[in-house]
Amino acid sequence: MVPPPAQVQAMLNEDQQKTDMLRKTFQMFDTTKCGYIDTHSISTIFTTMGQVLDDEELTKIVTRVDYEGKGRVNFDGFCEIASHFLDDDDAEAMQEELKEAFRLYDKEGNGYITTGVLKEILAALDDKLTPEDLDGMISEIDTDGSGTVDFDEFMEMMTGE
Repeated sequence: MVPPPAQVQAMLNEDQQKTDMLRKTFQMFDTTKCGYIDTHSISTIFTTMGQVLDDEELTKIVTRVDYEGKGRVNFDGFCEIASHFLDDDDAEAMQEELKEAFRLYDKEGNGYITTGVLKEILAALDDKLTPEDLDGMISEIDTDGSGTVDFDEFMEMMTGE
């Protein structure tokens, strides 16, 4: 039985939103804009999403899509990996976790964190990020140049939405 056209369109829109979210996430971690992200960045992304993978699991997952054997994946490979972890129920739970994480860093309850604090968070998540990588990521997130990141910008950074 074929779903009604409105249902099909809704499913396509949802898939497009997920793809857009993944593309933004991928681009944020592809700091050299070479079209690839390394295994360590993939680990950081999934840790941020609440999916902690040990080295063995990560290697097994990346090996399936790292056709060159260089410890890196392109966007298509990243999407293939991410599709196993993305679920609608997980998205709602992840949003709640991110709200709580934001509140922890917004100690004064101003509704924003400074880009300096965000750099510290990102550096703690991925100790291989260089200062240049961090600056590049911050410039993509703090699009208005205010030196602060509000919850919406934080959510967009973490989820691409």
